[in-house]
Formats: sequence, C-alpha cells, structure tokens
Amino acid sequence: MNLPADDPRLGDMHILIVTFQLHQLSEADYSQVCETTFAPAFEMVPGLLTKTWLADPANNTYGGVYVWKDRAALAGFQQSDLFASVANHPNLTNITARDFAVLESPTRTTRG
Repeated sequence: MNLPADDPRLGDMHILIVTFQLHQLSEADYSQVCETTFAPAFEMVPGLLTKTWLADPANNTYGGVYVWKDRAALAGFQQSDLFASVANHPNLTNITARDFAVLESPTRTTRG
C-alpha cells in the first residue's frame, strides 16, 4: 500500500534506517569510535529524537535506526557536515539509507 505524502494517517515523524559494512576496521575499533566520537556528535543533532545503534557482526552489517521529529529535521541532518563525514567515511562501505514516514495512530497504540 503506497500512501500519498499528504495522507492524514501519516504523522510528522520520520524514521531513517541506515546500514553499512565495516572495511578495514575491527568491530572493537568501530565500537570505540561510536562511543567516543559519533554518539556525542549525534546527541547534539537538532530534531533527532533517538538513534538506536545496530550490529550484526556475523554478517559484517552495522547501522542505525533514527527517529526524527519531522521531515525537515531529517533533511537538515542530510545537509550537515556530520552526515557527510559518515557518508564519506573510508571505513564504512555499502551504505544504504531509507526514509520512512510514520503511521501515527497505530504507532501510538503500540507505544512508539
């Protein structure tokens, strides 16, 4: 089911799901960079409500689920130096990013 962007069932919040693989970077080194550099930087991003960090070491797949206040906040992030630094990081490859609108009513029902 494809809903038009102005469908009243869609709320303002947006979810961005990003995945990538590590290239010439150990999981331990990646975790350290996340804790010391990336997490503090993401904490300061306007409109980012939460970020959940993902790891599937068996398949060398990592990423994040970002919950944005609205589409404008996500768009602002996509224009930021932080976004560019992650997108162009030499040790992160096969990066995918997908934006989703949120269905508000069922999300509220399930405590989202």
